Amino acid sequence: MTPDEGPAIRFAGVTRRFRPRRGTEARGVLDLTFEVAAGEIVCLVGAPGAGKSTILRLAAGLEHPDAGTVQVAGELATSPAAHARIGFVPAAPVFPRALEVREALAHFAALHPNGATAGRNISITLETWGLGEQAERRVERLGAPERRRLGMAQAALGGRRILLLDETLQGVDPVTRRDLGDRLQRFAGDGAAVLLTASDPVGLERVTDRFLILHAGRVVHSAATPALLGQRVLEVTLDAPPREPPPGFRLTRSGMEADLGTRSAEAALALCRAHRLAVRGSRVRLKSLDEVTFDALTR
Repeated sequence: MTPDEGPAIRFAGVTRRFRPRRGTEARGVLDLTFEVAAGEIVCLVGAPGAGKSTILRLAAGLEHPDAGTVQVAGELATSPAAHARIGFVPAAPVFPRALEVREALAHFAALHPNGATAGRNISITLETWGLGEQAERRVERLGAPERRRLGMAQAALGGRRILLLDETLQGVDPVTRRDLGDRLQRFAGDGAAVLLTASDPVGLERVTDRFLILHAGRVVHSAATPALLGQRVLEVTLDAPPREPPPGFRLTRSGMEADLGTRSAEAALALCRAHRLAVRGSRVRLKSLDEVTFDALTR
């Protein structure tokens, strides 16, 4: 699929509700509309229960929306044509433990609609996802990082060009996360689309083209990564703490800080002087992804 053929994944007014168990809140997604283009990596961020896994299951055709439509490569996500294009890695994938890695991939290739082609590409798939040296190792002897690689490898079998990854880059060491992120970027660079989820997005900013921040089944913030990480904060160090910070400022351990938005740092400092605050020093920094996510989820 090329970018000119339309979005790889399209949600249009999608709602999916689940009947809550006693003592729990209803969960699902509400009126979601977004797209993922070919060649793009999009990350869904939110706390447990925000709707991240439900969105992936809808995209994989494993759930049916109560309202709206989910399309994959121009087909309904529940159609056989869409299933042949999608590779889905759940948060806790299960593999045949007694098989070697190569045998496990052969097992999954045989289940693919285009099994013959998928089987011929196993060696390439092993190298693509960094499993070449693990090919003859039993699955039960793999560590957590190698299991993540195996999940991504089986999802991409048969030339699938749309990957759905549920928390796949979470809970791994920084070296593995960086390596898998690099491999995902090369995969997307060849025109594939990736939709992944993360409860904690820290470390994914170098991988992801765009973030969708979710709360209670709704997208509360959406932005391309450069715009998301380009938000400026003015930090001010004071000789003495103020009785009350000026409008737009909040107290910190060493003084105050304020989101600049479209304001200049000079204008914000002028406000401090107008309130007769003794400014000892100041600096402008960029908000971290963790801060941006927190702000979006708590405002």
